[in-house]
Amino acid sequence: MKINPNGFREYDARWLFEKDIDLEGINDLGRGLGTQIINHTKKNNPRVIVGHDYRSYSEDIKKALSKGLVSTGCNVEDIGLSLSPTVYFAQFNMNSDAIAMITASHNENGWTGVKMGIKKGLTHGPEEMKELKDITLNKKFINGEGVSKNINNFKKIYIEDLIKKNKIKKKIKAVVACGNGTAGIFAPEILKGIGCDVIELDCKLDWSFPKYNPNPEDLKMLKEIAKVVKDNDADIGFGFDGDGDRCGVIDDKGNEIYSDKIGLLIARNLSKKHKKSKFIVDVKSTGLYSKDKILLENQCKTIYWKTGHSHIKRKVNFEKALAGFEKSGHFFFNQPLGYGYDDGINSAIQVCHLLDGQNNKISEIIAELPKTFQTPTMAPFCKDEEKYKVVDEMVKKIQELKMTKIKIDNLSITELLTVNGIRFSLEDGSWGLIRASSNKPSLVVVVESPTSDVRKKNIFTFIDDLLQKTKKVGEYDQKI
Repeated sequence: MKINPNGFREYDARWLFEKDIDLEGINDLGRGLGTQIINHTKKNNPRVIVGHDYRSYSEDIKKALSKGLVSTGCNVEDIGLSLSPTVYFAQFNMNSDAIAMITASHNENGWTGVKMGIKKGLTHGPEEMKELKDITLNKKFINGEGVSKNINNFKKIYIEDLIKKNKIKKKIKAVVACGNGTAGIFAPEILKGIGCDVIELDCKLDWSFPKYNPNPEDLKMLKEIAKVVKDNDADIGFGFDGDGDRCGVIDDKGNEIYSDKIGLLIARNLSKKHKKSKFIVDVKSTGLYSKDKILLENQCKTIYWKTGHSHIKRKVNFEKALAGFEKSGHFFFNQPLGYGYDDGINSAIQVCHLLDGQNNKISEIIAELPKTFQTPTMAPFCKDEEKYKVVDEMVKKIQELKMTKIKIDNLSITELLTVNGIRFSLEDGSWGLIRASSNKPSLVVVVESPTSDVRKKNIFTFIDDLLQKTKKVGEYDQKI
């Protein structure tokens, strides 16, 4: 039996299959999760909905996890090949006690993982993950007798639910790119159903991911979408990740719009109808939200919070916020727009509503925002065992720089945010972020400047110099 303890991440579980976990380990994970669900729900036979993404090994992993769940007394209801939001939706639609989705999301082939939750619309946070790790590794299992059954055609219920509430009047020509991941059998049908003219790109399921990983932050995927948008004179391009909970956007001119800017456009659009709303954004997101004139006119409040779908979901729920936005493309819509969880297709739908309400093209709408110079999300390698220590070191170092009034690119540090790593803001509104990745052995670095591209680069160089001095940071996945 193999199960690497490092696979229990901050808010989900991820392992390299067979290297770090085997099917027996997955079975034990199922027993651990089943025990945790029974302890929390105080039910002998809680109902657990399971689904899996389109990877060659995902179905075997789901069966092993389900076997473990059933051995504790859980009753498993298997909705088959799914997106993560399909499983989240099923918990509301079928009123189940818990969910478990087999997916490694946008991670490369070879990875597997589980997104799980007990309370509706929320997935495990750090406390639940710590508890699950303890139960699983120390084999504190409950024994019981559950049953497993298949739920057929749930995909259709999920698809129809999104279509019926979201019809649009304008014929929007949209490129829908799925990177050969699971979203390919959901997104085109839903967007056609609401009234879009859809051009499909890599929507055929292929678990070898022949071109690139389905990841809307991957520059290769974004460039391909941009080309197809321009070749077809499309209004917009949407890119979905492997389990369909994230969406990336390309405008009509073929330019990528970072998801935090799309979030701001959606927030502006929603604020007109939903005055005095709250919006939650992650620490990687643009600084424009806090001073946005339209949000302030409509008396809306923005709260910056920890990066990670589980953290933002919980904060949206806790604050009763209307929506939450992450730079990675996870968007969360609370009632009346959704159930609070992240759904990439619903995010694309909200962008369609934005376009439906006016004659301007998306490039013209984005041009109305103040210009900023942003880096992509960059991830330098850092061992799982060392990444949090490195970030602690960075927090202390930057706090010291602020106290001693040391300047960065000739500007003073005006504000520090330490809810998730460290985000330092400078007097012109520029900022830089260093945090630990929650699901990979790496750090996360993001920089934005409202002043100039040169300043953005100088702040990045400053951060990179600090990191290199630790001698614990390796190659970046992408760099400016």
